[in-house]
Amino acid sequence: MALNVVILVYSEVEVLDFAGPFEVFSTACRVAIRDRKAQTAPFAVSMVATAREPVRTRGGLMVLPHHALRDAPKADVLIVPGGVVTEPLENPSTIDWIRRSAEPAKIVAAVCTGAFLLGRAGLLDGLTVTTHWEYIADLRRMFPRLTVVDNKAWVDQGKFVTSGGISAGIDMSLYLVGRLLGVDVARATARQMEYRWREEP
Repeated sequence: MALNVVILVYSEVEVLDFAGPFEVFSTACRVAIRDRKAQTAPFAVSMVATAREPVRTRGGLMVLPHHALRDAPKADVLIVPGGVVTEPLENPSTIDWIRRSAEPAKIVAAVCTGAFLLGRAGLLDGLTVTTHWEYIADLRRMFPRLTVVDNKAWVDQGKFVTSGGISAGIDMSLYLVGRLLGVDVARATARQMEYRWREEP
């Protein structure tokens, strides 16, 4: 059965923060079937927002989520992208949904400032994390219970994985494909995408 990869989107989300992981997991499905690593698509990838209405991303691209929070599928892999996180940080419904969705998930991953949303949900206390270099000091200040490191594309703490900014979300997502399907599938996915994957963080 396919693993549900659920990606949160919200007003002013960074485009590549959500589109990069979406492309990685979607491409991995095609590659895994083509290379006979799986008989059917190993992932079902969807985007979720507060309502099933167009979302204006950072830069103005409009995207239509597959689900609203209230009817989102159970996430096996939850991806929380970054961007301008002011609105979701102050939205109790969004933070509560993240917290509830993270509980049964196998993997919860943040791209860039998505780490602030996981931090607000209380999911990262005591863990080592990272974010975009520009926001390292802010993350340390806002969430003193976290150990925030820089100069890392991603940090794996088991269930919780955080990554640096923008393109680092692609590297992290390829890494997660490797965790779930094997590094050969991750490498083949990167090659299919014509992407030079940093295999080490």
